[in-house]
Amino acid sequence: MSKAAVERLATLSQASERRILGLMSGTSLDGLDLALCKITGSGYSTDLTLEAFETLPFRSAFLQDIREVFAKEEVSLSTLTILHAVIADEHAWLINAFLEKHRISPQSVDLIASHGQTVYHAPRSLHGREDWPNATLQLGEGDHLAIRTGITTVSDFRQKHVAAGGEGAPLAAYGDLLLLSSPDQGRALVNIGGIANITYLPPSDGNGEAMSSDVGPGNTIMDALARRSDPSLQYDRDAAIAKSGEISTDLLDALLEEPFFRVPLPKTTGPELFSPDWFDNIAKANGTKLSLADQMATLNRLSARGIADAIGKLPERTKVYLSGGGARNPELRRNLGELLPGRKIGSTGDLGIDPDAKEAILFAVLANELIAGDADTIRGRIKGAPPVTMGKISLPD
Repeated sequence: MSKAAVERLATLSQASERRILGLMSGTSLDGLDLALCKITGSGYSTDLTLEAFETLPFRSAFLQDIREVFAKEEVSLSTLTILHAVIADEHAWLINAFLEKHRISPQSVDLIASHGQTVYHAPRSLHGREDWPNATLQLGEGDHLAIRTGITTVSDFRQKHVAAGGEGAPLAAYGDLLLLSSPDQGRALVNIGGIANITYLPPSDGNGEAMSSDVGPGNTIMDALARRSDPSLQYDRDAAIAKSGEISTDLLDALLEEPFFRVPLPKTTGPELFSPDWFDNIAKANGTKLSLADQMATLNRLSARGIADAIGKLPERTKVYLSGGGARNPELRRNLGELLPGRKIGSTGDLGIDPDAKEAILFAVLANELIAGDADTIRGRIKGAPPVTMGKISLPD
């Protein structure tokens, strides 16, 4: 690291605004979200403008490479090692394509905020080894991104959270608290990706704690079943399969016996638990032989139950706002409406945050906090969350 690079970072931390490109690739593996954000201030003074957003799909061969190691206990160490560079290089190629398409000079972008690709999430509650710590693994080396794009990169956010005593997920509350708190309204921000998670924001004029938690499967098992039935499908488009089926209450009850659903909030999970094998084993043990449509209808209801049960534990007047790919699933929204009668269910778009871009935006906010913020801002404000800024800095020179 050169003296000039350190001086640039120091200057950037004091600048009136920063232009940060937030990246997100989640457990749905539906592509790379790129959100170019102009951010002024930090902490509760953060003001963000989304200048450009796009989700760029992954090449099929690249997707297959990720699925070789994704959420699997046994993988090739050689493949895992090489993918750390391969994923970063693929993301860098997509970044450069995005910037060129939108006629954005790389020199005008101050930071890349890269979540990377989670390939294995292993909190102690899942790995079960009491003498071992929480752990999580994201691939996509920040140095490769910085060199391939020429832009200073902040990456590997989750490791500081784990090192400070957290489980590494979900991190949404750190950004949600700064961007979307309301002085007089409690808010439940529900992101439905591969896994569904919820952030509860109490009215900011009070003394309540925010809370962020995974609540169960979102799209992950439904997407896998859709692909298994037709390899050309990435997901159940417009919930066409689920809407044509009937919910099996027997199977749904058996799925809800999973101990995770009885663990108090906050908690974390991943596709390592909620996998197609998990679903198949329970269906087989239950003696249930259902059509694909009935399986999809049941899984859709299961995702809605996990979300609705968590919201049911929040204060009654809490407003609900959805984001993520599952927010566009009409059957999932119908199920949520049925399970949460009387509650208006909106979108984070109602709050000025694009529901598709929200997670990428939040990582841009985390990078901004690392460069210009203060960990004490959230001390004591988020239940069970260590007061830390997160991310590692990679320089292009």
